[in-house]
Amino acid sequence: MKKLIFIASTLFLFVFAQSTFAQSKKDIVDVAVSVDDFSTLVAALKAADLVGALKGDGPFTVFAPTNDAFAKIDSKTLNSLLEPANKSKLTSILTYHVVSGKVDAAAVVSALKSGGGKAELTTLNGEKLKAVKKDGKIWLKDQNGNYSQIVKTDVMATNGVIHVIGDVVMPK
Repeated sequence: MKKLIFIASTLFLFVFAQSTFAQSKKDIVDVAVSVDDFSTLVAALKAADLVGALKGDGPFTVFAPTNDAFAKIDSKTLNSLLEPANKSKLTSILTYHVVSGKVDAAAVVSALKSGGGKAELTTLNGEKLKAVKKDGKIWLKDQNGNYSQIVKTDVMATNGVIHVIGDVVMPK
């Protein structure tokens, strides 16, 4: 019986290690493309011509809104943002979701602890985004005072990390 348990657990660890290793061979864009719930984000990245940049060496930290997060934006407004005429505005919004460097969950928690429950992040568009701890959860607060909960952390990629958020954050 012990031998059977040992074989089963070894097999499980081997399969788990293989899937983890395979995941780590994907860059941020490849990870996003592989997750159905990021299809709107991927479409936006393509419309803004940011795919090549996020396939770069990085490292990057991406706060990635889900399809449901994008669905909270009026569909007319969202469709307008995806038009070529609004590429610069879309680029500004998307780069507001990206921070230079690899900021994993432990680093965010550490920054919040040393900042008294608040931490300021400079995004790739040059504007500030705040991480705040409230109600036992970690949220992003955009420049308009709106909040987006970080719902999943530390989706690792070869060139950075993705944190999943529940709302699209907007620069001023």
